[in-house]
Amino acid sequence: MTDFKRRALHLNTGKQIKMFGNSLAIGKSLEIGEGYAPNIFSFVESQLEDKSAPPISNPYKLTPDELYEIADYNIRLWMDLKDNIRKFGANSPRVFNSDAMR
Repeated sequence: MTDFKRRALHLNTGKQIKMFGNSLAIGKSLEIGEGYAPNIFSFVESQLEDKSAPPISNPYKLTPDELYEIADYNIRLWMDLKDNIRKFGANSPRVFNSDAMR
């Protein structure tokens, strides 16, 4: 199973992809890149020492249902990418959602 550790994505094939950050992102165009800024919902380790500040950053005050909605949206994008790769192959520009690139 693919794993992410020490700023590298370790694939089942043995290939490693060095990362600058600690997360992957997918856009509406189905392009994949690194997600640098955990600025929507994140764990803030530095706040563990300050007992008055919560260790969770949720600046938009998202509810659990809203977080589920965001997760479902991203899951759908990843599933669309998988479906397109199965349908068109990894070397076809048709894999990507060209409407979202405009």
